[in-house]
Formats: sequence, C-alpha cells, structure tokens
Amino acid sequence: MNETILVVDDEPKIVRLAQDYLEHSGYRVVIAGDGQMALDTARKSRPDLVVLDLNLPGMDGLEVCRRLRSDSDVPIIMLTARVEETDRLIGLELGADDYITKPFSPRELVARTRAVLRRAGGETRQRDIIRVGELEIDLGAHRVSRAGESAHLTPIEFNILTTLAQQPGQTFSRGQLLDRLHGVTYESYDRSVDSHVKNLRRKLEPDPSEPQYVLTVYGVGYRFNDEV
Repeated sequence: MNETILVVDDEPKIVRLAQDYLEHSGYRVVIAGDGQMALDTARKSRPDLVVLDLNLPGMDGLEVCRRLRSDSDVPIIMLTARVEETDRLIGLELGADDYITKPFSPRELVARTRAVLRRAGGETRQRDIIRVGELEIDLGAHRVSRAGESAHLTPIEFNILTTLAQQPGQTFSRGQLLDRLHGVTYESYDRSVDSHVKNLRRKLEPDPSEPQYVLTVYGVGYRFNDEV
C-alpha cells in the first residue's frame, strides 16, 4: 500500500490521531493546518485522498474543496462538526466523496478511507466501454467523455453513472444507489445522491435542465437512458 493521504485540520490532537491510525494501516500521511497550506501541500505531494476539515481558519474547507475540484478529481473526505443539512449538501455539491461528523472513531476514518480509495481505483479492472449517443464510459480506465471532451468526475459521480449505465432502463431508488456505492460505512443520506446527480448532469448533459442520459423517475429515483 503506497497511497498518500493529506490530512487537513487545525486541531493538532485530531491530526495526530488520524495520522497514527492511517500510518498504522499502511498509508503515507502528509498534514496541513490551514487552507492555503492544504492547497500548497496537495500540489506538491499529489495525494491519493484528502481528509479535509470543514471549519478551518481563514480559507474554510468548502473553499479548499472548491479549489481542489477546479483542477483535480482527488477523492475528498470531509470532517465536520457541523450537522446542518445545508453544510453537508454544499460539500457534496462541491465534489466531496464522503463526510464524517466529529467526534469520529479513527477506525471509522480508516474504513471510510479504504472504501473511497477502493471506489476511486476500482477493485475490478474491467475493459468494457459503454457508448450511448455522444457519451463514452471506459469502465476499466475510469474515464468518461462526451463528444470527445473528457469529463472530470469524482469517484462517487463515476460510480453513480456506471451503476446506472450498466443496467440501462432500470430504475434505482436513492437508497439502492447508496447501498451499492457506500455499503455500511456511509450514512443513508438520500439527498446526497441528488447532489451528485446534479453535478453529473452539469458535467455530462448538453442541457442539464433537460437531461438526456441520467433521467429522474419521479417519486422513485433515477435511471439511465440508452435511447439517446
């Protein structure tokens, strides 16, 4: 295991706890205590995953997430003491892959880290390619393009898309998507699926307000349209 994890938090005790457990589990850990240091360290160290506190001094975690997402698809797990639904949804809409509410178990952090990295890297290296309309999904390479232009999806966005695209026409409820994507390590937070689908449509659809690929089945969930 050679993955590098960037832990961003201004509380030294939390940083030490996260670092100890992650390093004991075989990861290389780099740390940052504020938002600007996080961005600088991310550019220098090229981490495989970022554990990012939401409530940082100066530049907060949401802004750090926004800037990371502007030029990277690195998986992000947000740490937050905030429990308001709005804060969680904003983080997910900005592209966070998971979140953990403080106080948290360090073992849970390790489990979430493994799960997110597993989704990002893919446990099975399929070489199947799905082509529908102008959309091309390379399952093995974890690449998506539309009309020849690459679409930079987060790991969760990619997994939602491929879950739907591999069974076109089948409707998945939000709960079913959460079960398939996260298993037991993720809270059953249905509206997080809506946030990720909104991001997917923004990146893939010619007109996100009139989606062609990821369709809403009102009152139920989502399905993939293979008749574009």
